[in-house]
Amino acid sequence: MNSELSVDFIDPREVNPNAPLFVYLPGMDGTGKLLQSQSNHLAADFDLRCLSIHLNNHSTWQDLARDTVQLIKSELDHKTNQEVYLCGESFGGCLALKTALAAPNLISKLILVNPASSFNQLPILSWGVDITGFLPAWVHRYSAAGLLPFLVRLNRISDGDRDRLIESMKSIPPNVISWRLSLLRDFRVLDEELRSLNIPSLIVAGAADDLLPSVAEARKLTSLLPQGQMIVLPQSGHACLLETEINLYKILIQQNFISAQTKLLVKL
Repeated sequence: MNSELSVDFIDPREVNPNAPLFVYLPGMDGTGKLLQSQSNHLAADFDLRCLSIHLNNHSTWQDLARDTVQLIKSELDHKTNQEVYLCGESFGGCLALKTALAAPNLISKLILVNPASSFNQLPILSWGVDITGFLPAWVHRYSAAGLLPFLVRLNRISDGDRDRLIESMKSIPPNVISWRLSLLRDFRVLDEELRSLNIPSLIVAGAADDLLPSVAEARKLTSLLPQGQMIVLPQSGHACLLETEINLYKILIQQNFISAQTKLLVKL
């Protein structure tokens, strides 16, 4: 653990210095552990890292992006392959945008999965920021299960992934949730900033997202990002990477987001 930074990386698979670095920025749980169902497939062509945000961290977006950039640079110091695929889901999608804007020349390709960049457009969610911090711990623990239908399509995830999601949600203290919600409430990226982000970008949106208007947000981002493209998953909810039928690796291949050169370098 790097005590000087607000974040760390965990390595879900063996390090592969010949492969591009694939950096996953997690949702509100901030653990990076929920990529497990996707990591086996992604490890075929990537050197995986999952960001873990310290529970005692109350950093701003700027500080989180700065520390994430520093971590990525540190990883590249030990790699022969300097490509970086930055993938952010939900809360992590916002951080991915801030990170890419902080160091656009560092990121080779950007992937946003149901990014929570539209959170501040929904007043009812923003009201929860002030309430959450005052919840007793026991209320918080039981409320995690109640949020599940908004986060996932329960018939599309395994029992194991459902349990991991619940435990992940329960592990975050109410004051930490409140802080992270306040970051989402205050998240802003100017249209001009997005237009300046000339990086191949893929926005993945679940059409059955009951938490956020992810398809509308994907259309907006795609229209602003110079190299933006989008794919809509017709039956997927907000936490779509937990769904058994969703394979992010296959999506990247189908969308021509993994180059032939990348696959060749991995095999060398």
